[in-house]
Amino acid sequence: MPEALPDLLAADGVLFDLDGVLTPTAEVHMRAWKVVFDQVFAQWGITPEYTDADYYEYVDGKKRYDGVASLLRSRNVEIPWGDVDDAPEAETICGIGNRKNAAFASSLRAEGIAPYPGSLAVVERLHAAGIPLGVVSSSKNAEEVLASAGIRSFFRIVVDGVVAERDGLASKPAPDMFREGGIALGVDPARSIAVEDATSGVASAAAAGYADVIGVDRGTGADALRAAGATVIVDDLSLFLPTLSNDTTETA
Repeated sequence: MPEALPDLLAADGVLFDLDGVLTPTAEVHMRAWKVVFDQVFAQWGITPEYTDADYYEYVDGKKRYDGVASLLRSRNVEIPWGDVDDAPEAETICGIGNRKNAAFASSLRAEGIAPYPGSLAVVERLHAAGIPLGVVSSSKNAEEVLASAGIRSFFRIVVDGVVAERDGLASKPAPDMFREGGIALGVDPARSIAVEDATSGVASAAAAGYADVIGVDRGTGADALRAAGATVIVDDLSLFLPTLSNDTTETA
């Protein structure tokens, strides 16, 4: 770009979103949402048709059911919320969300997932340097994705959709999840860094008071990330590698 990059090695901790930041699962999510919403829109005669722009504006970064409700509300469609145990065929917010999750889980288990190489390299160097690392993800599949990608051991804590539902944490863009991430990791957000690719996640981290919020532009757009509160924009975390010492594996 280039922009002045924050010093990751000087942070109390670094907290990462998962989908679209650490792993390309955002693409799997996008495909699963499109399959489900195309079906729902056709069945109910909803217009205008669902687009990728809808994903970024109404769904990306939010908890699953909140994303469904937000998207349908954009088309002036209101349906019962239902229950988290609703069958995927149920015509409820939870039913549609569960239908999407079944499509996502099927794809993940069939194809697997690998981390972005640049993200993996940054995480490896920060972990070797002893920087506390955590994941803050709205996905209820976060633990499975991290395990599938072979990177779960790098992160001391995971605050995900399961934790959010259990503890009553509001969905991003509310600050709750990133605030809880800082507490769980034992770091002060004012001296820590958050990394996000969704406007809702950027806004959540900014509202939680993180010193820097790195926006990773995988398609959302730099202007949108900046407007949400990102302090620096990159298109890949590999841009940080020159700032990370190659000798971080030495024992202090």
